[in-house]
Amino acid sequence: MLSRVVLLCLLLACAHPVFAQSSPPPPPRRVTAASRWRHFLKETRAPITPVAGAFIAGVSQATRSAPRYGVGAGPLAERFGASVTDIASENFFVDFAMASVFHEDTRYVRRGSAYGSVWKRAAYAITRAFVTRKDTGGATFNWANMTGSVLSYGASALYYPPASRTPQALEIRLVYGIAGGALENLYPEFWPGFRRMLQRHHLFPRKW
Repeated sequence: MLSRVVLLCLLLACAHPVFAQSSPPPPPRRVTAASRWRHFLKETRAPITPVAGAFIAGVSQATRSAPRYGVGAGPLAERFGASVTDIASENFFVDFAMASVFHEDTRYVRRGSAYGSVWKRAAYAITRAFVTRKDTGGATFNWANMTGSVLSYGASALYYPPASRTPQALEIRLVYGIAGGALENLYPEFWPGFRRMLQRHHLFPRKW
């Protein structure tokens, strides 16, 4: 979605290599069905979910774009509910269901400043939408993301208004969704360092 692109471009614009950790963390432990489920729950329950849902709903309302619920407080609440449901649905299908089917580990591993410049790290983050790890190690095409996104946007036909359930509308949302999902990886890559910078200037609670 265009609103996701805007939100994450703003985050990237604020990022700088000095904000990041000095070295990348070790790869996550071997993935299991239980760890996939925990990852899905952690992603969906994260504070960024309602924030992103509100932002997407606000942009959708302002531009009168899909989902086309109309205008006013009621439609805005419906857009918010749909946006949060979209996020939860995509997390479920991509990171749990289809990751299990294709035996892929879709968890993002942050690179940190040791990996290189902001742009190199950003390029790595964005390409993770198309390249991921196999359960057994090594890189593979991110089938979980592609097929899970299709299933997620197909499921949205169950709660989107009729004007936003046409094949053309779903196709457009799928393209924007995959692009937005690629940009979403900028959040785990750059936010921890950006948060520490805010904490050093007493602009963000240290307990977070």
